[in-house]
Amino acid sequence: MPDNTSHPSVIVVGAGFAGLTAARELEGIGVDVRIFEARDRIGGRAWTAECLGGHTLEMGATWVHWMQPFVWTEITRYNQGIFPSPDIDDAYWYSRGTVHRGTEHDLDTALSRLQAKILEDSREFFPFPHDPMAILNDPVTDPDLVARFLAADEGSVLDCLRNGEYSDEDIDLADSYWSAGYQGNTATASPLMAKHWGALSDHRSSLMDEQTLRFKLTNGMRGLYQAIADDVRADISLNTPVQRIVHTADGAEVTLVDGTVERADAVIVTAPIGALQHIEFHPPLPEEQQEVISDGTNSTGFKIWIKVAGHRSVIAGAPGDNPISLLRSEKMLSDEDATIMVGFGSNHEAIVLDDIASAQRALDVWDADLTVLDCGGHDWVADKWSGQTWATLRSGQFFNGWSRFHTTDTRLRFAGADYAKGWNGVVVDGAIESGISTARILLTELRPQRGRSWPTE
Repeated sequence: MPDNTSHPSVIVVGAGFAGLTAARELEGIGVDVRIFEARDRIGGRAWTAECLGGHTLEMGATWVHWMQPFVWTEITRYNQGIFPSPDIDDAYWYSRGTVHRGTEHDLDTALSRLQAKILEDSREFFPFPHDPMAILNDPVTDPDLVARFLAADEGSVLDCLRNGEYSDEDIDLADSYWSAGYQGNTATASPLMAKHWGALSDHRSSLMDEQTLRFKLTNGMRGLYQAIADDVRADISLNTPVQRIVHTADGAEVTLVDGTVERADAVIVTAPIGALQHIEFHPPLPEEQQEVISDGTNSTGFKIWIKVAGHRSVIAGAPGDNPISLLRSEKMLSDEDATIMVGFGSNHEAIVLDDIASAQRALDVWDADLTVLDCGGHDWVADKWSGQTWATLRSGQFFNGWSRFHTTDTRLRFAGADYAKGWNGVVVDGAIESGISTARILLTELRPQRGRSWPTE
């Protein structure tokens, strides 16, 4: 245990939302913090940058909502504003060689009955959405409910639609939505993740859409992560990857890329699951954690920004075997007579993010007369320090994935969206939740005995 006559120290690996909020929480109670970030910037998979000829766009995390409790607290704390993505006039959805057209309402109506089936049982499975394993830990839970809950982590998110009640067009439409949502192949996607999203959205698909695709920060994600960083007293060492972590029951030793060795009473690693393979742990991580790292998440997809000619108010969907599964208009450019659109797909190798011809081929599937002028984005899956976009769950990983990183018998801890109990993987809310909760749990071990305190200097 740390010496009660001095401040304990914690090393934080990563300066994304989880690392920054963990550092702020620890410093607030008197812990000395050092932060080491592999990239040349803060923010992690939230990155507000200039793209498509100088337009400020989000390369990663984008949307927020007041029903996401942790991010909304930070938005309130730092007086950040929000604004909505634009309403949509024209909807296109592609299935088996046919392009269907209608309004956004038509698309929502067609999708809502499918979502109701996919989200079925979410209320029973997740009575407390931010405690997703609650029914397993309740001794009075009906054993039949437990069995159904465990079984719902197997198979594919779309299996429930393959019972004869739903057409090929229905299944393709659902595949369009969830190929984008899971950022990967729906055939390997755990059905439970979708149900958990539903539970976090009052079991309503319309609210789920509003939480994940509707409201953005006026000052961008950069406005929020920079505000948190400004409240952190510790130096943030950029361009400083961590190569090796030795962790024991009473401390940690971190070796940096230049060979420097840093020691502390504990270490919090906020690297995504897809990047953990680049850190050597000694002793090695438990076999069950290594299995998750080796298997990876279901996240193999991408996000792309596309500028098209004219003012186009469009939302479009196509099944996951097409390059882009979900496309929607995000910003009208009156001075350029153009529109900036955002797209998501399940396979980052199916498109070249900065190649106009590649983007044009992807958009041509909807026969919507969309002419690509420019495009760009960041390949998070190919990025060594992420290895994925947001962390979505493979079949079997709801119970045998992210939660395996919650327990440890050493002073090594994991925090980040990938390990969150609430909005796991997908939005900034989960990263902030995990950063705060991990820091507070660690503080119970580092806190001085009652009647004693850490010195103020």
